[in-house]
Amino acid sequence: MATLPPSSSIAGSSAVGRSRPDPPSLFLRSTAPLRLSVARPAVSARLYSSRPSSGANGSVGEPYPGGGEELQYGLPTPPRLAGGIPVFVTLPVDAVGLAGQMSRRKTMAASFMALAAAGVEGVVVEAWWGIVERDAPGAYNWAGYIDLVNLAQRFGLKVRMIMAFHQCGSGPGDPCWFPLPQWVLKEIEVNPDLQHSDRFGRRSKEYISLGCDVLPVLKGRTPIQAYSDFMRSFRDTFKGFLGIIITEVQIGMGPGGDLRYPSCPSEKLMQPRSGPELGEFQCYDKYMLASLNACAQGVGKSAWGNGGPLGAGNLFQNPEETSFFKSDGSWNTAYGEFFLEWYSGMLLKHGERLCIAADAIFWGFGMKVLAKIAGIHWHYSTNSHPSERLPPIAHMFSRYRMILCCACFDMRDAEVEQVNPDGSPEGVLRQLVRAARMCNLSLTGENSVTRLDDMSLQQVVRSSRFCRENLYGGHPLSFNFVRMNKNMFDSHNWTRFTRFVRQMSDARTFQARLDFGASEQLCLASASPSEDSGRALILRGFFLVSSACAPPVPSCLFSFFFFLSFFFIAYDYCTWGFIEFSQVVVHIWGLFKVPG
Repeated sequence: MATLPPSSSIAGSSAVGRSRPDPPSLFLRSTAPLRLSVARPAVSARLYSSRPSSGANGSVGEPYPGGGEELQYGLPTPPRLAGGIPVFVTLPVDAVGLAGQMSRRKTMAASFMALAAAGVEGVVVEAWWGIVERDAPGAYNWAGYIDLVNLAQRFGLKVRMIMAFHQCGSGPGDPCWFPLPQWVLKEIEVNPDLQHSDRFGRRSKEYISLGCDVLPVLKGRTPIQAYSDFMRSFRDTFKGFLGIIITEVQIGMGPGGDLRYPSCPSEKLMQPRSGPELGEFQCYDKYMLASLNACAQGVGKSAWGNGGPLGAGNLFQNPEETSFFKSDGSWNTAYGEFFLEWYSGMLLKHGERLCIAADAIFWGFGMKVLAKIAGIHWHYSTNSHPSERLPPIAHMFSRYRMILCCACFDMRDAEVEQVNPDGSPEGVLRQLVRAARMCNLSLTGENSVTRLDDMSLQQVVRSSRFCRENLYGGHPLSFNFVRMNKNMFDSHNWTRFTRFVRQMSDARTFQARLDFGASEQLCLASASPSEDSGRALILRGFFLVSSACAPPVPSCLFSFFFFLSFFFIAYDYCTWGFIEFSQVVVHIWGLFKVPG
């Protein structure tokens, strides 16, 4: 059985210089869709180049939830990082419309002003392939995105740009419908095998099949060449902003921008309370089948190259009720190991091709480069991990100095177990952090669902601080809130969100009890203990003076100190919480009103 490389060899692969890395040494088998599993039994990497690792620095940790043992490497405790966790906010899907123009300019400007005042670090913008290169290959229209970047610069916000090579939405009737480029769709009509397909012949248009990555199926270009040309056009168009305003670029690597197969529709990932979906193997288009057949013949087992495994069940079947995925199923046989190794290997090769392209295109521009994996956790506690197992892409990303992005930061096991006892988003996050530590890799988090309730936001705070405290020094953590909508600016939601941003920034809260015959407490946020003390002294001084000046002292003097303290607090509320002034006036007037 193959194992992950020891920590010493992994750390060495993430040197400061960004030299051209060697191919990844080994990888784990995977099923559909794939998830990170840094500590499960692995199989030999006979289908891809492999170099033996020397030395060992490992120990066996706690029992694995589904049985067996989890391999953990003996790593020193990481130093705690100083400072806060910057928060980004993803813009609406239609921030740039299908015509290539920025949507709702005045509303967007007001939103950017509010985000900047709330302390948000920057915004995340999806650059849709289907918009920028919509009508013809090589004809790029970045006008709407140029307007967005200029607007972000105006309000002092940074920008993370996502290279979105996937489809968004379920169809033309979906308000969030952004298809692949029209000329690509015409190629798909001529050659339907450019789409992934399951054993029932159901095809997915979310993302071009990985089987044709290096085949000239797009007007004489390969898909990897088309993606590379797109990224190169982005770099050349925004060269003056790179590393200054546009500080991060995220490379889309599959459906929903995640490095995964379209075994599960992207809409499913936005419904964490729905039933656990098993998914289907996406290996039945002619390009994937040709690759599988060639690999089977290479190991002298031509019968293994005819398609996916039998007995894999259906979309919503319990894994333990299938002959392939049950605990003692055929996934753990020689055939199962061969197939899952090939299946995960195809995904790894696709990810590495994009990593190589991004490294060559963006090297030297002072930007962070990210890639994302999906937060699929539905069968985490099973032995076979049918919906969660993922090759060690953390090791691959570390070789190219990538930053790993993952969702699940807002989800709790207790919440998921009500619907699916086998799911564990917190377990997935823990394993992700272990993998990042072993590979000396930076992380950025996301929420799975757009929620602004206190329970969800506090879970994000806990998850983020857990990740930050368990990563090595020098690898800061950030968080991306997905996504901005009109409900965010509702007074109650906005108050919760600004409080959340301050908590992520490690801001402390000062509570000044204003005893005007009532028991209310007025909470004002500040960025440092010194500011807390100063604000406390000023508020207390205004309060004491205004109280001492109560009648029979001349009313003009009383009014002066009363309204001076009144507007001081109102200004403080508006500055730190970005609450509407009228709401502050009503609230503080109630606090200062003397009974009787």
